[in-house]
Amino acid sequence: MDTKELLKKVRKIEIKTRRLSDHVFGGEYHSTFKGRGMTFSEVRQYQFGDDVRSIDWNVTARYNEPFVKVFEEERELTMMLMVDVSGSEMFGTQEQFKKEVITEIAATLAFSATKNNDKIGLMLFTDRIELYIPPKKGRSHVLRIIRELLEFKPEGTKTDIVGALKYLSNVMKKKAIVFLLSDFMADDYQHTLKIVAGKHDLTGIRVFDKMEETIPNLGIVQMQDEETGEYITVDTGSKAVRRSYSKYYQDRLNYFHQSFSISGAGTINNRTDESYVKKLLGYFKRRA
Repeated sequence: MDTKELLKKVRKIEIKTRRLSDHVFGGEYHSTFKGRGMTFSEVRQYQFGDDVRSIDWNVTARYNEPFVKVFEEERELTMMLMVDVSGSEMFGTQEQFKKEVITEIAATLAFSATKNNDKIGLMLFTDRIELYIPPKKGRSHVLRIIRELLEFKPEGTKTDIVGALKYLSNVMKKKAIVFLLSDFMADDYQHTLKIVAGKHDLTGIRVFDKMEETIPNLGIVQMQDEETGEYITVDTGSKAVRRSYSKYYQDRLNYFHQSFSISGAGTINNRTDESYVKKLLGYFKRRA
C-alpha cells in the first residue's frame, strides 16, 4: 500500500469512527469508565438547589454569604488496545475481513477515549509481541494507531494470548481499561486472564465470521490454515467431519465465555456482518 492510498484509508476510517465517538460513544464511554475520584476545583456562590453539605464554611464566614466547594472528576485514565493480528484475522466471507472490523472497533474506542482526554496505547500480537505503542493523548497519536492497524505486516502467524497478557502486565503497572480484540480461537489462557483482569478493567471483543461456525457440505475441498499456511484436503460431505469441526468451534467459544466470566471480565461478540455500533452501545449501557 503506497503512502497516498494509506492516508486515504486512514482518513476514511477517521471520518467514520470519529463521528461515532463524537455523537454516540463519547458520553457512553465516559459513563462506563469512571475516573479515579473527585478532586477539588474551586468555590463559588451558593445557588438554589446546591447540596448544603458542599458549603465551604470558612469562605462563607469570611464573606458573610454562602459559598460551596466545586469538585471535578479526576480522570487521567489509560486505554490499552490489544489486537490479535495473526493469520486467522485475514478471514471473511461477508463484506469485511475480521481484521477490518477489528480496526474500525479499535479506532472508535480510541477516539472515544481521546474525546474524554484519556491516554491510548496499542499492542499488536501474534505468537509474539509484534508492536507496542506506549499510551499517549491526542488525535495525531490515534491516527498513528490507525495507520499501524491498517498497514502493519506481522512476522508471526499464530496466536499466543497468554504471552500478550503477560507482556501487558509487565508494561502496564497502573490500572488501565483494556480491550482485547481477537477471534479467540485459542485455549489455555484462563489462568493468566484471571490475573490480568484482577488488576485491569478488561473486556474481550470476539470478532468472528458466520462461516467459521460450521462447515457447509461442499464435497471434497482443499483448505488452508491461515495460521500455519498448511493445505489440507477435507471431505466436507462427511457428517463426522462437520460434527468434529462444530465441536471444536463450540469448545473454543465456551472456553472464551467461561474464562472471561470466571475472571470477572466483560465480553462482546461481534460477527463481521453485524453492527459493532449496536454491540458497543449495548455493552456500555449495561455497564454504566
